[in-house]
Amino acid sequence: MSNSFKELEDLKSVSVGIDNDEKGYIDKQCPSEECEFLFKVNNDDWLNIFKDEAVWCPMCRHEAPSDQWFTIAQIEHAQKETLTVVEGLLGKAFSNMTRNFNQGQSKNSFVSISMKYKGSNSRTFTIPAKAAEAMELDIKCEKCHSRFSVLGSAFFCPACGHNSVTQTFSDSLRKIKAKIDNIDVVRKALTTASSKDEAELTCRSLQETCISDGVVAFQKLCEGLYEAYGKAPFNAFQRLEQGSELWEKAIKKGYADWLTSDQITKLNILFQKRHLLAHNEGIVDEKYITKSGDSVYKVGQRIVVSPNDIESLLAILKKLSEGLIEGCGVV
Repeated sequence: MSNSFKELEDLKSVSVGIDNDEKGYIDKQCPSEECEFLFKVNNDDWLNIFKDEAVWCPMCRHEAPSDQWFTIAQIEHAQKETLTVVEGLLGKAFSNMTRNFNQGQSKNSFVSISMKYKGSNSRTFTIPAKAAEAMELDIKCEKCHSRFSVLGSAFFCPACGHNSVTQTFSDSLRKIKAKIDNIDVVRKALTTASSKDEAELTCRSLQETCISDGVVAFQKLCEGLYEAYGKAPFNAFQRLEQGSELWEKAIKKGYADWLTSDQITKLNILFQKRHLLAHNEGIVDEKYITKSGDSVYKVGQRIVVSPNDIESLLAILKKLSEGLIEGCGVV
């Protein structure tokens, strides 16, 4: 009888495989309960570039050993597969025991005893966890060259923890564009769920935050790129004239080398609008008119941020950032 259970007794662990998606990526999830960010890593890079002692979350930079990055779905699948295998081995053991018992009975015996086992014929092998659908944003770390993919945004490389200022800036522009492209969808949904008044307040706020998001993203990009040349004065890159002068000294090129005079004028107005929204609730004062040169408004009015403003901001910042990145020799 003991031989019937030998396979079960010898079982030390159950190995459950994980399938790649169609691009060769495997699913991972941040083990931090506050984050639980889902992402994917290239399977070859996971084996050859990632280190066992530390992996970083692309969203929050939580750090943990490589064996802690299984997804919740993978863990649940592995638990079910393990239970299935154990049930299968138990069923196989009882079936063998029943067969051996019946074979051991003498056919010439006056009293005939037989045994039947009505149990599960579950699998004794595991099925790999299926991969989730491929994610849309594929990223290659500029430092360690590992490949990973996410939905939305990523701020850190999961293989080395590197924060790419160019990747972060690119993601910021994508988020701003997503906001402005979906304003009508948000307005319609909020009008249905709440009221027209709340829908308009929310959509106006979304448009205005796009200005702030763009200025801050550009400031962070410049600060990151400028580190190779020294430490910039506090908030210098929120001021276009001062920022341009810093770059002229550092790389011999200023904003006028990449932008037309009309684009610089427009960008200055948008930067000043952002300052007004942040510090004066958007109410025009003499300082705004003097610094922006904006003749559309009078003192006491409140500025309006239009979708065209956001589109202009995105286009100008993209052109300016490409020039800066090239000028700094960043690949």
